[in-house]
Formats: sequence, C-alpha cells, structure tokens
Amino acid sequence: MFIDPERLETRLCEEFGGSSDEARVVVRQAVDLADSGHYEATAGTPLTTDLVLSELGDAPDGTPADRWNWWIGSLEIAYGEYERFGIRQYRAE
Repeated sequence: MFIDPERLETRLCEEFGGSSDEARVVVRQAVDLADSGHYEATAGTPLTTDLVLSELGDAPDGTPADRWNWWIGSLEIAYGEYERFGIRQYRAE
C-alpha cells in the first residue's frame, strides 16, 4: 500500500492542525482514491503518503479537510471525475 494511514493521520495533525476525526476522514478519502487507481491513471504516478502531504502543503491555509478539498478541486478541474473524493462533511466524535 502506498498510503500509510497511521503516518498520514499523524502528519496531517502535526502539519495542518485540525482534529484527529477530521484527519481520519482525509485519510479515508486518500486511501479510497489510492485504491481506485484513478490518481495513478490520470497523473501517471502512484498516490503516496508523501505526495498527499506535499500537495496539501501547497494549498492555501486551512485544516486538513480544507486543504484536501482544495487539492481535489484542482484535480477535478485538471482531469475530471475527482469530485466523488471530496469531503462534504464529517462528524466529530
């Protein structure tokens, strides 16, 4: 697996703040995207933990979910068919 869920969750919180609940939702979407093969098919490279962190680091300020949605929006514009990987809402527990 190219996404290490535990490492990604930890790094999201460390680098971008937000709650663990929020980071878990981002991780779940990242794993779903990686498992779908859609990113690798359109971008020509596998989706990895480091790649996600790098891309989210380029986003304007915000929490992990804000940054994830910014990146997914960029991919939607560039390639299409990424909207389903966006985060509409998450429930903090």
